[in-house]
Amino acid sequence: MAADDTVRAALRAAWHLPPDGCTRLAGGMTSATWSVRSGSRRYVAKLVPPGARTSFEAGLMLAERLCAAGVDAGRPVRAADGSLCVPVPDGALALLEHVDGRPLDGADPVDQQWWGDRLGSVHRILVDVALPGLTPWHWVREDAPHLSLEPWLRPAVADAVHALARLQVTDRLTVGALHGDPFFEAFLLDQATGRIGVIDWGSACGGPFVYDVASAVMYAGGPDRAAGFLDAYAAAGPVTAAELESALPVLLRFRWAVQADWFAARIGAGDVTGADDDGNRKGLADARRALAGWS
Repeated sequence: MAADDTVRAALRAAWHLPPDGCTRLAGGMTSATWSVRSGSRRYVAKLVPPGARTSFEAGLMLAERLCAAGVDAGRPVRAADGSLCVPVPDGALALLEHVDGRPLDGADPVDQQWWGDRLGSVHRILVDVALPGLTPWHWVREDAPHLSLEPWLRPAVADAVHALARLQVTDRLTVGALHGDPFFEAFLLDQATGRIGVIDWGSACGGPFVYDVASAVMYAGGPDRAAGFLDAYAAAGPVTAAELESALPVLLRFRWAVQADWFAARIGAGDVTGADDDGNRKGLADARRALAGWS
């Protein structure tokens, strides 16, 4: 992954930005980020692998659109040539405006209300939005070689995919551009202003909004632990109560199938070791337990 001096050089060359500070941040399974200071301004530099540039740019366009609508989404700072991101030796680099605030707590009842309200309001802005480069719906393939990793894996993922296909035949789902991974820590509460920002648009995709809702419910620990989130989302979002009731169980099952597919692919690729591999194994085991509830 790119070194700090590589990022500094790119900021100077592509953005004409002299960084006073450039500090690598922890986390990120598919990207790397740096906190950047230049004078009194704060930014985030984000790097993705070369093959992810197209979808990355789509997510940046969504963030730009949301910022124009008044949502603090980490507005991309366009490079001097107008580009949303620029090539560097290890991938594609973007510069984003820093969003102030503390991450929401997915277990806190009040934070859950803010989480659901903000996701619902974002979805209202993104109804029927389709941009070039957004990951198409959906990407899970029953014949993927990595689903042979363990005997339970392919049947469980296939059953979830088939259940989703049946739902899409019988129900008309509300669709648009999705965050793709609305983890509660991507929602930042600025306690000075009360504004809630939504960052990390690198997993943006197109599809039914209930997929985002199911992702949030998964992160909250299941429907029984996500009551505050669901109530707030139902009040603020574009999805009807009837659609939520019928589609959420199916999309939650599919979301766990996505987890299983994702971690199996990482394990199958053999490109992680040590603690990272332990995390992948745990993620796959968690998905197995969840999907067993639908068998």
